[in-house]
Formats: sequence, C-alpha cells, structure tokens
Amino acid sequence: MNIHNPSGIFSRTLAAAALGAVALAGSAPAAAQYKQEVRNDMRRCETGDGPAVLVTVEGVKSSTGKLRIQTYRGTPGDWLQKGRWLSRIEVPARAGRMTFCLPVPAAGSYAVAVRHDVNGNGDTDIRSDGGGMSNNPSINIFNLGKPSVSKTAFPVGNGVRPIRIQMKYM
Repeated sequence: MNIHNPSGIFSRTLAAAALGAVALAGSAPAAAQYKQEVRNDMRRCETGDGPAVLVTVEGVKSSTGKLRIQTYRGTPGDWLQKGRWLSRIEVPARAGRMTFCLPVPAAGSYAVAVRHDVNGNGDTDIRSDGGGMSNNPSINIFNLGKPSVSKTAFPVGNGVRPIRIQMKYM
C-alpha cells in the first residue's frame, strides 16, 4: 500500500475530475453559440464564407426605429424561444430593402425572424411594428405571430444560403 495514495483514491479522484472538465469543455462551445450579437459583415457572404444565411428583407415601411434579425436552430426547442437565438444583427431601419449576412455555427436546419421596432422603444407595438420570418409563413390571430418551426425552417449547407423575407405590418 502506498502511504501517499492509499488504495489509489487520489488517482481515481483526479481521473474523475479530468473527465468532468473534459465534459464541461465539450459543452461550453454549444452554450456559447447562443446570443451572439454580430455586425453585418457582407464580405463573408460575398466570398461564400459559410455556413451563413444571406437574408434580403423586403418591404421595410420606414426609415425610423430599428430592424432586428435573429437566427435560430430549426428545432421546436429553439425556434422563437427566449434566449435561444444564435446570432443577431440590430441596425437602424431603412425603408425598402435591406440585406444581411448572418453566420450559423454549422450546416443544419435554421429559421430567421425579423422585427421592425418602428419607434425604437424596445416594445412590440402591434399597431405600428412589423415583422417577418423565413419562408414567409402566414401570420394571423390564431398563431399569434408565431408560426411553427416546420413552416419557417430551411436547410443551410457549408456555403451561403440566400433567403428573402417579406415584412408584414398591421
């Protein structure tokens, strides 16, 4: 018996701690992928540096307030769930058409939501603010503006996936 390490307890404890650290390190990047505020780097999409989504937003009604574009994983557990967005770009709104390049972590299924906060107060004002989503699903009183992920998700490969979103206002 080793008096400095009776029964190998120290080495088993050290091994367990090392395995726990590896498990935590492996899960950290997945958690770190959420809530990434990014700038609109159009060069990334122009050079085809994917995986990314090239989002063209059409029908922005005014050049007031802010436009917020967010990507989500195309799963029911992530789509439109608080704090589960992957990347976000928030910029001053410009009437007409605006284009954005949103990186995604890997090839897979994603969905995009756009919100125009017309007066820039940070609240959703149903009578003035607008919104849109990938695949342009219908938004009505029955789905409370939250269509299912099956209507909004789309595949992204290792390149740049272009999509168009038509803004809707009341």
